[in-house]
Amino acid sequence: MASLIRAFLASLLRSGRDLLPIIGVVAFFQLLVLQQALPQFTEVVLGTLLVVVGLTLFIYGLEMGLFPIGESMAHAFARKGSIPWLLTFAFALGFSTTIAEPALIAVAGEAGRMAAQTGVVMDTPAAIADYALGLRLTVALAVGCAVMLGVIRIIKGWPIHYLIIGGYVWVIIMTLFAPAEIVGIAYDSGGVTTSTITVPLVTALGVGLAASIRGRNPMLDGFGIIAFASLTPMIFVMGYGIIMS
Repeated sequence: MASLIRAFLASLLRSGRDLLPIIGVVAFFQLLVLQQALPQFTEVVLGTLLVVVGLTLFIYGLEMGLFPIGESMAHAFARKGSIPWLLTFAFALGFSTTIAEPALIAVAGEAGRMAAQTGVVMDTPAAIADYALGLRLTVALAVGCAVMLGVIRIIKGWPIHYLIIGGYVWVIIMTLFAPAEIVGIAYDSGGVTTSTITVPLVTALGVGLAASIRGRNPMLDGFGIIAFASLTPMIFVMGYGIIMS
């Protein structure tokens, strides 16, 4: 118990140290550039402390739970030797983690409200909710396909740079044909998918799978799935925009 408390306190100190640059930047511009006192000082300090504690618990949870789960399941599927089940799991993992991503929920909701204001959809709660849900499902489908593609790349040993270059060429081509209103949302969708829930599990899956396959190097082959998860949503969302228009 004592060792667990010491480890948690050490992680708490590391989280506080990691947040110091952010605190320093805010304090510098607030006090020296704007030359104003920090509004709601007590609430800001309390919120900062909560962020430190929350970040510590999140990192601790990743190390204790999500990373071991992802790696152990990757090892289990590799031992089972069933490629269809492995690909099904990869798709389901990418889809389910993305659909629950808080950042994606926030962006999709804001995109739905902006779509209503600009006349893309009807300005009703139901239409806005349907637009946001369609965007979330499109992005989740894209990430599911991306994780599945990443797993295939690890199994086959394909060079990652050819796939990434080809993907971004396709993104540029689709940008020329997609509605202007959806392009910015599509590009942002590629970023919000790689957030708190998706990244740990998908990374653990890739590293665990590469470590389980003979001839694969976890450092060379285990990483890169997140790059696909950032790329494919741009293609899928622009396709969604073309269909919606």
